[in-house]
Amino acid sequence: MPLLDIRNLSIEFDSPHGRIRAVDRVNLSINPGEILGLVGESGSGKSLVAKAIMGILNDRWHVSADRLRYNGVDLLSLSAKERRKLMGREIAMVFQEPKSSLDPNDTVGHQLHESLPTDECKVSFFQQKKWRNERIRGLLHQVGIRDHERVMKSYPHELSEGVCQKVMIAMTIAYKPRLLIADEPTTVIEAGAQAQIFKLFRKLNQLNEVSILLITHDLEHVESWTESITVMYCGQTVESGLTKHIFKQPFHPYTMALLQSMPHFDEMLGHKSQLTTLSGCVPSLQHLPIGCRLGPRCPRAQRKCVQVPQMQKSRGHYFSCHFPLIDDEEPS
Repeated sequence: MPLLDIRNLSIEFDSPHGRIRAVDRVNLSINPGEILGLVGESGSGKSLVAKAIMGILNDRWHVSADRLRYNGVDLLSLSAKERRKLMGREIAMVFQEPKSSLDPNDTVGHQLHESLPTDECKVSFFQQKKWRNERIRGLLHQVGIRDHERVMKSYPHELSEGVCQKVMIAMTIAYKPRLLIADEPTTVIEAGAQAQIFKLFRKLNQLNEVSILLITHDLEHVESWTESITVMYCGQTVESGLTKHIFKQPFHPYTMALLQSMPHFDEMLGHKSQLTTLSGCVPSLQHLPIGCRLGPRCPRAQRKCVQVPQMQKSRGHYFSCHFPLIDDEEPS
């Protein structure tokens, strides 16, 4: 049974132009111990999917799904109190903007103390403070922070974005969750420490069987660290399957465009040569194109693309395209 099972997840919000659907019938499935990559351009709805899983969207947003289950529990049927008990201990999330997630009026050390699980402390009352300080020191060292004394005494605004992100990751792994949602976890972290963070995620995955939903636009990390990926465009799932298969032979033109945009340093590039890009930009939700949402930007678009493509399956890939990149084979 999948640890996280999502079927036809839709997220809408009310605007002066009426109700707008930002996420449209997205499917996701994560098995215990699996690392799934969720990729796409900015504005494709990746973070909204993560926030819907966590239940932290405000009242403006309307979430519906045929199935939104974690470990057999229907998340949409839980009350706010029941949801809070589940989040943090079972499901944890690393957010994109760490400083906005930390309390600006409290020291980092005190916030780390509050994030520690109370049931793990097996020492006497008089030894609890020492145990907590040692536990926090260990967590900070795991994420690459050596000057833990200074960091614990500091307020979030006194630290860099990269250090705050490391603190957020330390707080996230303190409860040893079964599902970790990492939304661009290393964007603001220096390049030298990014590998350490991913090795930590791999260690959690291999030793504690932590399932990870990695949300990123960095396809190199996706190729190196994930087992399967789901590609989103403009709020919809366009392709999903095993990472090695999709990187070897993508079926959707948008996936192909993402892969072609990766710089390949083993190839000779001319001086000031233009990198491969997909023309145009993601359309606004108020003015979506008719039929396939990629249509105005797609190099393979034809007249049939004014119709909405249906999800198809071929060679283990799921994709939604009228003219997939398949040679001499019809999708099954």
